[in-house]
Amino acid sequence: MAQWDQMAVDGSPMRLYVGMPSLGRAFPAVIVIHHGPGVDKFVEDRVENLAQQGYLAIAPDLYHRQVSAAADGSSAGAGAPEIGDMMTRIGRLRDPEVIADVNAAVNYARRLKDTQLGDVGIIGFCMGGRVAYLMAASKPVFKAAAAFYGGNIMKAWGTGPTPFDLTPYIHCPIAGFFGAEDANPSPADVDRISAQLDKYRKAHEFHRYPDAGHAFLNFLNPATYREGPARDAWDKLIPFLQRNLQT
Repeated sequence: MAQWDQMAVDGSPMRLYVGMPSLGRAFPAVIVIHHGPGVDKFVEDRVENLAQQGYLAIAPDLYHRQVSAAADGSSAGAGAPEIGDMMTRIGRLRDPEVIADVNAAVNYARRLKDTQLGDVGIIGFCMGGRVAYLMAASKPVFKAAAAFYGGNIMKAWGTGPTPFDLTPYIHCPIAGFFGAEDANPSPADVDRISAQLDKYRKAHEFHRYPDAGHAFLNFLNPATYREGPARDAWDKLIPFLQRNLQT
């Protein structure tokens, strides 16, 4: 079962797409960070899939502070900007606000009635992969983090530091899924991130797909979607979460 809900963060209403497992009242949670287009049908599908796997899955709309949100409450509103302004909306995000939004999503999970929350993980796609890496170093509550083709890990949103700079503070295992034909992050970027994690002895597993580029999981985009790598990456994610997140 999945549905939209809403909570206030810093005086702004933030929408969340919430997937609840159908069985039991005790389960781990996964915060799902959207890609550039927002909380669209692809992200909703990932939330629903995780709920079917037995996780409380929550996708917060990180664009909620921006003014072009739709007033009708549909998923084509704040969570799904037009392509033309997508990069503008990403450029308006600031790390302290993103951290506050993710923290709020975790608090939302903790406050759900009649549930017993287990460990909490975080995954993200594209810009969301960057956020997952950032939160792995910023929030000790997370026991696992997964970044799908997370770009701009070495770039600050605001005055810094960058997620890359925060690598020494990462406190949970990280899984990374990357296309070899991607430009952001490029294979060289992935090498540099992996070397940084090795330098600070941070547990991680990186998976690279030679015939894939950016957004290879996004079935809404036929130009980037690659069915084989997408299936393989998701099939590797679930055991990673199972190993690291307990009820």
